[in-house]
Amino acid sequence: MMETAGKLFSPKSLMVLILIIAAFTIPFFVTSRFLLHIMILCCIWAMAATSMNLIMGYTGQVNLAHGAFFGIGAYSAGLLILKLGIPFWPALLLACAITVVLGFLIGLLALRTKGSYFAIGTMCFNVIVTVIIDSWEGLTEGARGLLGIPRPPPIPLPFGKEITFTSVAANYYLILVSLLLTILVIYRIVHSMMGRSFMAVRGNEELAESLGMNAMKAKLLSFLISTFFAAWAGVLYATYIGFLSPEISDYHVTFELLTFCLIGGLGTMVGPLIGAFILTIISELLHGIAVPRMVAYGFVLIIIMIFLRGGLMGGARLLWLRFGGKGGR
Repeated sequence: MMETAGKLFSPKSLMVLILIIAAFTIPFFVTSRFLLHIMILCCIWAMAATSMNLIMGYTGQVNLAHGAFFGIGAYSAGLLILKLGIPFWPALLLACAITVVLGFLIGLLALRTKGSYFAIGTMCFNVIVTVIIDSWEGLTEGARGLLGIPRPPPIPLPFGKEITFTSVAANYYLILVSLLLTILVIYRIVHSMMGRSFMAVRGNEELAESLGMNAMKAKLLSFLISTFFAAWAGVLYATYIGFLSPEISDYHVTFELLTFCLIGGLGTMVGPLIGAFILTIISELLHGIAVPRMVAYGFVLIIIMIFLRGGLMGGARLLWLRFGGKGGR
């Protein structure tokens, strides 16, 4: 009992609780629609980056098709809502299911390869998905894009009340809750026996197999979980923005997500969140100024790669060990 109470009231747990409370109070203090819009995009990209971190950071598989699964989820939901008239909530589940099925088929083939072969194979799949979306005008509207994707419908409550998603603040809360659920689920996975099997594959796949572990099963499971959450993030993006174009599945999206993870710190829970928030804020504040935006993006990445091989979280850990941990004793 005392040990459980100690964990609940540890400095780390209290800091997480404070951050969650602060996140929920943002709309009360931030009245600017533009700033709330930036926070919503930060949460969406943090969801996608966190899911990418599961397959790359914890399982050690360089998946360069994550942007494709983000786009597949977004387009699946948009098409189900606009062309089949399916309500948002069933469309969300169906879009994630469609993406996972495609991920299963691709994973069965691609995960049999290793290293650079897997990375190149998934990148080729990403390019193929973008070409199909761009070329199949009868289904996806091609370069014209999908227009008029509606926001989620109201959720009825007792006594005739309902939760609507017409305001920016309401959409912020929907996407924030989705991000927190994503983090919670992936955190629980990482700290379970399943997560240990993922990390064993990352450490040494041959050794893991020699100890009786089914490495292919572990990689495929990690791959499917990451595609599910990438699709979920894509659906939220589609309904929030209301418009989709083929660029949303482009390999540039994959590399942006990869950059978020690298800058924040691969293989950490907080790293992708930090990377996504920092770079999305920089990107949105410099929106429309293409050259300085890309220069800033590249400059930050180069600095991190040279001086902080483990990203910002890796640098923070080194500082802690030097001044607050072992070095301070």
